[in-house]
Amino acid sequence: MGPAAIRSAQLTERILGLGHTVHDFGNLPGPDASTAPVGDLRLRYKPEILKICRRLSDRVARVVNQGFFPLILGGDQTVSIGTLSGLAQRGSNRGIIWMDAHGDFNTHETTPSGNIHGMALAGILGYGHPGLVRLGGITPKALEENTVLIGGRSFDEGESLLLRRSKVTVFTMREIDELGVQKVVKEAIRVASRGVKEVHLSFDMDALDPLEAPGTGTPVPGGLTYREAHLAMEMLYDHQVITSAEFVEVNPILDVRNQTGELTVQLILSLLGKQILKRVDGQHIRPRNRETRISHRRTRPLQV
Repeated sequence: MGPAAIRSAQLTERILGLGHTVHDFGNLPGPDASTAPVGDLRLRYKPEILKICRRLSDRVARVVNQGFFPLILGGDQTVSIGTLSGLAQRGSNRGIIWMDAHGDFNTHETTPSGNIHGMALAGILGYGHPGLVRLGGITPKALEENTVLIGGRSFDEGESLLLRRSKVTVFTMREIDELGVQKVVKEAIRVASRGVKEVHLSFDMDALDPLEAPGTGTPVPGGLTYREAHLAMEMLYDHQVITSAEFVEVNPILDVRNQTGELTVQLILSLLGKQILKRVDGQHIRPRNRETRISHRRTRPLQV
């Protein structure tokens, strides 16, 4: 239902208004979580999640091979495993900027909940259950030393230990409070793009404070403000480093008048070049005439 909420905020029409061309692939069919078998309690719904991720991987790989900028909508963070699996079909020499309240660095051995969306980044970088790690036949799917986590403020004990041992650069909300978003994002861009030509953005809407984005499944107080999130997206556009992106963890059941769906669209527009005030001295940043292909998953079966 998350992608539907984002669509209802006129995502396609507003991207078109920036001067881009949009090819919308529609929805990827998925299981209904209310009837799907839970299975292993350490890896809840694993067979169904892997099925969805394989479909998404194939779609993303095809879109990228055609030369387009893939924009993926979710749904929960497990879609990231499919996204990065598809991107990795062209190699894993890429960085990641992962904006999230959580580490998503649990494995089936450390998880207190069994929720795979809390294992996504670990699986992408080669940690955890073989079924997640080896999806798409390539592991890791990005460079650990080029991976940056921004906005963290809720880590489980086991994933905290794994993160400290890893090469991932972590900017918690404390670093954002002390240094400011501008310095944090600037350093994140430097680390993520160092020696690579591709950088993927994964934006979990719970990176924002719940007062800004209430429609998300695992909210944590003390997150990014509206303007901090927009500044981050504007800086990423200014530096032209992002080559693929996904926006996830939108749950309209928990939202207030689609506030989170609307905010998601606004952040996507900032990432794709929307400006508060266009300069008239010939030096303002012009939106690239790139084609954007949208793919996303649903939690209910739907064929469009």
